[in-house]
Amino acid sequence: MQPTATVLVYSDNADTREQVRLAAGRRPAPDVPPVMYVECATLPGVLTALEEHHVDVCVLDGETAPAGGMGVCRQLKDEVFRCPPVLLLMGRPQDAWLATWSRADAAVTHPLDPGAFANALAGLLRARKAVDA
Repeated sequence: MQPTATVLVYSDNADTREQVRLAAGRRPAPDVPPVMYVECATLPGVLTALEEHHVDVCVLDGETAPAGGMGVCRQLKDEVFRCPPVLLLMGRPQDAWLATWSRADAAVTHPLDPGAFANALAGLLRARKAVDA
């Protein structure tokens, strides 16, 4: 049996977390392992999940309040040893510079395009697999 990849999804909006799960599905691409989702609605939840699980990719909602995904991404990149790759959800394409500032590994905009989102997530899972190998 193929191992499962763990994807952490951070958003204070349950609908956004559901959109992420539906956009990527159980397997975002045929050449990546099946995905298990860990959902978090708060920054403390994200930090706890990163301590308790082997997370392969983080998906962070830049529109979350009070701790937005962009700031959380930058904090994780600064503070988490071997921080997993981060896929950032942006509100507008013009926010790409903020995604760069946050040091996100990839970014997509709301509303989610399922194909673009699944491709971005699969790319980060492939990169993570290459690093872990």
